[in-house]
Amino acid sequence: MVTGYYSLGLNDLIVSSPELTVHVGDSALMGCVFESTEEKLMTKVDWMLSPGEPAQDEYVLYYYANLSVPMGRFQNRACLVGDILRHDGSLLLQDVQEADQGTYTCEIRLERESMVFKKAVVLHVLPKEPKELMVHVGDSTRMGCVFQSTEEKHVTKVDWMFSSGEPAKEEIVLRYHPKLKIPVGSPQNGGNFQNQGRFQNRVNLVGDISRNDGSIVLQGVKESDRGNYTCSIHLGNLVFKKTVMLHVIQEEPQMLVTPAALSPVVLSGNQLVMIVGIICGTILLLPVLMLIVKRTCRNKRSVYSTTLVKSLENTKKANPEVGDELCHLAAVPSAGEKHIYSSITTREVIEEEDPSGKSEATYMTMHPVWPSLRSDPNNPVENKSAGGMPKTEQAF
Repeated sequence: MVTGYYSLGLNDLIVSSPELTVHVGDSALMGCVFESTEEKLMTKVDWMLSPGEPAQDEYVLYYYANLSVPMGRFQNRACLVGDILRHDGSLLLQDVQEADQGTYTCEIRLERESMVFKKAVVLHVLPKEPKELMVHVGDSTRMGCVFQSTEEKHVTKVDWMFSSGEPAKEEIVLRYHPKLKIPVGSPQNGGNFQNQGRFQNRVNLVGDISRNDGSIVLQGVKESDRGNYTCSIHLGNLVFKKTVMLHVIQEEPQMLVTPAALSPVVLSGNQLVMIVGIICGTILLLPVLMLIVKRTCRNKRSVYSTTLVKSLENTKKANPEVGDELCHLAAVPSAGEKHIYSSITTREVIEEEDPSGKSEATYMTMHPVWPSLRSDPNNPVENKSAGGMPKTEQAF
């Protein structure tokens, strides 16, 4: 009598095609167990991959005469893990690649049997899961560890180990075993687990062991928790391993600023010296700058006054009457208006004595040039003599 998901006969009828989904880099266990009440030896097992059109079928592995041989690109990645004596030709495919997606067909032949027993498994491959986790201090993180299999295999043990790097020793993060006497763990697993050392009371087994899931959650992450975490799932003599690298981000403490929380800023010694020096320098230089500006203004006024007085004195010496008139004009400006005087070039007055013995003198009178009359062509003040000199009044 034959039971299970297999067919008998030369027509190679396949009655079931279970599906399996894994990530790139993980392992997949594809079961192929022939259950029969007849005690016959399994003489040959073939595993074929059909990736679909237009690719051709290719051999994955074959077993014959107690020899298991992986083929082509599946060398060092595919192995027969079933118990041949119990008609178990299950295949373990490690480090799954994207090109491994497709339909895997197992063919089992028994001694003195012309019939072929077949089973197909559809493998779906997802993108690679991140092998590195970034976690902030104080947060929690989940580390997955799932062994994908089409067959119900009983997990015998789950180990999680931590290593911060060479030459540090490995630390036990968590251990699961159905026969552990420590009653700690999630009830759905039907077993117990224990964690030790600094991970005690911070690590919980959250995966469903009945589905080959040994995932854990690490709570209250500390900066010292950064490193590699390796999971090992034991299914009898078969061991599946997965490593996750944990990076811990140290955050700067953030304070909520409130009126009560405000406090004076404590300056360092260098900052305090610089501030005091700037203040003192400013206080010392300010009076000096003010004194320099004040003296400069005084010097300018003094030079201007001295020049004006000397000019008037020279004019008065040359012509006393004109000098008095200039002094009077310079000292008494017209009420409410500013006078603008034009520059006058004086000519040397040569006194000539007439035959009668009398001398004749020529006097020059300065007239103010009003702004409103500078451009007036009819202004008699602006009229000049033919020689370019302003007109003069003669007194006899």
